[in-house]
Amino acid sequence: MINRLKYSLLVAALFLSLIGFAQNRTYCNPINIDYGYCPIPDFVKQGKHRATADPVIVQNKGTFYLFSTNQWGYWYSDDLSNWTFVSRKFLRPEHKVYDELCAPSASFVNDTLLVVGSTHGKEFPIWMSTNPKNNEWKELVHKSEAGAWDPQIFWDADTDQIYEYFGSSNLYPLYGFKLNRKTFQPEGEAIPMIALNDDEHGWERFGEHNDNTFLQPFLEGAFMTKHNNKYYLQYGAPGTEFSGYADGVYVGNSPLGPFEYQSHNPFSYKPGGFARGAGHGATFLNTNQSYWHTSTIGICTKNNFERRIGIWPAGFDRDGVMFCNTAYGDYPTYLPNVKQSGEFTRWMLLNYNKPVIVSSTLGGLQPNFSVDEDIKTYWSAKTGNAGEYLISDLGQRATINAIQINYADQDVEFMGKSTPKNGHQYRLYVSNDGKKWTLLVDKSNNEKDVPHEYIELEKSATARYVKLENVKMPTGTFAISGFRIFGNGNQAKPTEVQNFVALRTPPKVKGERRNVWFKWQQNPTADGYVIYFGKSADKLYGSIMVYGKNEYYFNGLDRSDAYYFAIEAFNDSGISARTQVTKVD
Repeated sequence: MINRLKYSLLVAALFLSLIGFAQNRTYCNPINIDYGYCPIPDFVKQGKHRATADPVIVQNKGTFYLFSTNQWGYWYSDDLSNWTFVSRKFLRPEHKVYDELCAPSASFVNDTLLVVGSTHGKEFPIWMSTNPKNNEWKELVHKSEAGAWDPQIFWDADTDQIYEYFGSSNLYPLYGFKLNRKTFQPEGEAIPMIALNDDEHGWERFGEHNDNTFLQPFLEGAFMTKHNNKYYLQYGAPGTEFSGYADGVYVGNSPLGPFEYQSHNPFSYKPGGFARGAGHGATFLNTNQSYWHTSTIGICTKNNFERRIGIWPAGFDRDGVMFCNTAYGDYPTYLPNVKQSGEFTRWMLLNYNKPVIVSSTLGGLQPNFSVDEDIKTYWSAKTGNAGEYLISDLGQRATINAIQINYADQDVEFMGKSTPKNGHQYRLYVSNDGKKWTLLVDKSNNEKDVPHEYIELEKSATARYVKLENVKMPTGTFAISGFRIFGNGNQAKPTEVQNFVALRTPPKVKGERRNVWFKWQQNPTADGYVIYFGKSADKLYGSIMVYGKNEYYFNGLDRSDAYYFAIEAFNDSGISARTQVTKVD
């Protein structure tokens, strides 16, 4: 028996070494789950596409549960990396709607998970489960009188009281009320909680870059977190279609307020990089009591509501300020279950705008779109046939630690959830001369739907060329929005950025103080830059990733306050020292 066990372990170890990867210690946004294809017919006129948003993650007894918009089910995971989908529709037969679980609320009361979706009526039930892994649900409330859009049910464990928050509008505020602890029906009328103030808060303005001054911004996505006897009411703004989609927070001493705007806002914000947007989300605790935040990432190419999900480390500082770290937030990051939880690995992107060779090209969907660090653009081969390929030239021999393959939706044929055992199948090869290839990863028998496949190599590889060869697509052509190779190059990391200037209208001069123009001296060895901002020198919690430019217009400041800024440069080999912090009144 012992010899058989040793033999089995040896075979398993040999298998893992051959395929080049083991259980992940890291992850990379967008998270890699089987996003469903859009269920709303009117939303697919430009092409069928995957879509979900408005995520909430809750954790109980070491298991994480993920719910999001219109997925006909939910996921669970023990490590935030490997997710299992549970198929279920939270509807009764009389409900004739497609928004069966739009912007859902999911929360535990003791060990019971409560779930309810958005509705404009009073007909939706509140569902309950003590065994959600096995899809065992029943109605807690048959018809919830608290039915509303973008709901969140919050259990205050210290007082054993239940509250609900809701709202999604460019006109009305967020509301809240107390729910009866026994009936879970509302007690009294809804109370206004918070409203947008985009005249003061630049980041709340509508538009891709908070620059649309003629349309009213949207307020939505209420979520409550209690920390150290303070109540943190979070909200999303200004619109899910935009890279500047973000989450802000108000703080109060009681669950129904009054609330005050947290000075350091937005606390969850990611307007730059490959995966952009970090709004309408939820904050949750890991098993080690560290905080994380999940929220919506926008693609918004085939439809304004073409979206994905991201997770980022979050927390509260010693002064009670809520923050979320999105710097390098779409690069490999250590998962919560490892010692370096939440830390950036410092595996850099090796192939930004590097040469690409492909087997074929469909129309104007050009090869360079696969390496331009823009999730909104993509390359497509002419077919989805086996043998279509993409080769990325790193320009030098480099150390490779991880690879992310972001598939795009081109000419897909169906809607809803992907069929079982219909996964992306591919092979990865490496080469030093572009002629002789060595197999690195073989997923030619993969049955799992992996639209944002992430492979962490158990043992790093060294190569100049990386080849992605298609074996089979679940549907559509072989199309890639981001073929991203992570590791470390062999050149020097960039030197510190020089002549960094932040120009803003002074306090006593008439002008637009919600905007600032950053300008700096271009560094020829840098691929890009990260700008940090905040309202005190030791709290630069906000960040903006900028590729290939030496200026940036930021329209997300609060009008009345002074700010502090710093910048650093990065390339495929590392990150420069950060500049001294600059104060701008």
